[in-house]
Amino acid sequence: MRVTTLVLVTTLIAGFAGSSAIAEAHGVIYGAGGWIPAFNGYDLSGWVVEGTATYKDGDVEKPVWYVEDGKIICAGKGFGFLRYDKSLCDFRLYLEFRMSEKCNSGIGIRADKFDPKKPDTRPSVSGFEIQIFDDAGKEPDVHSSMSLYRYVAPKKNAIKPAGEWNWVLITARGTHLEVILNGQVVQDIDQTQFDAIKDKPLCGYFSVQNHGHYIEFKNIFYKDLTPTCAPHVHRVGPLARLVQRLRANQSAMSCGCTTR
Repeated sequence: MRVTTLVLVTTLIAGFAGSSAIAEAHGVIYGAGGWIPAFNGYDLSGWVVEGTATYKDGDVEKPVWYVEDGKIICAGKGFGFLRYDKSLCDFRLYLEFRMSEKCNSGIGIRADKFDPKKPDTRPSVSGFEIQIFDDAGKEPDVHSSMSLYRYVAPKKNAIKPAGEWNWVLITARGTHLEVILNGQVVQDIDQTQFDAIKDKPLCGYFSVQNHGHYIEFKNIFYKDLTPTCAPHVHRVGPLARLVQRLRANQSAMSCGCTTR
């Protein structure tokens, strides 16, 4: 594992472990580092439930996705996704999860919005699904934990068994994808080297999956790595800066980048 990745993960873990209040953890990695909390610790603001939203428990209608004790919880009824409502291109994503026995779930990245009437909008089809599965100790394959589901097997099976917390760090930069699970690199690929995924989109939404099993998520942070576009500077002055800014915005729109 590269030193920079070790430093990054160490900083994240120190921030989370050193605080019982999620707001304090934000103070460790928020700001200059560019890390943004996707989950505020107390409700599902910024998230969209796709697919099954509620289920019946006797005569009571209950939500499939809810927040309890600083965790996002999936009750595991029906099928669907909880999507973060912001499209990203190049990014890092950190989160922690704890599975129930025989759990099947996943993390969608660079995917479309899911429409239950359109199977091809599932993250595993429209983008990537990084598989979560209660398969500790088993040989890895294209359906194992941390596989790029149905396409690329992980280098190793580093998942902890049901009931234990796992942490994952996903980096997507251009066509390069890296996944680190519990400190071990399990994916490190260029998607153009695989015919089945070489044309997968380079931008889209991230989400977590409801595949009919109980699972918990917490400490969800992301960092936007999308480069900025800037014009060459030939002139100075207020008018010139305005022109350059307008050109930068136009360039950003055409290349899919963002200006700051």
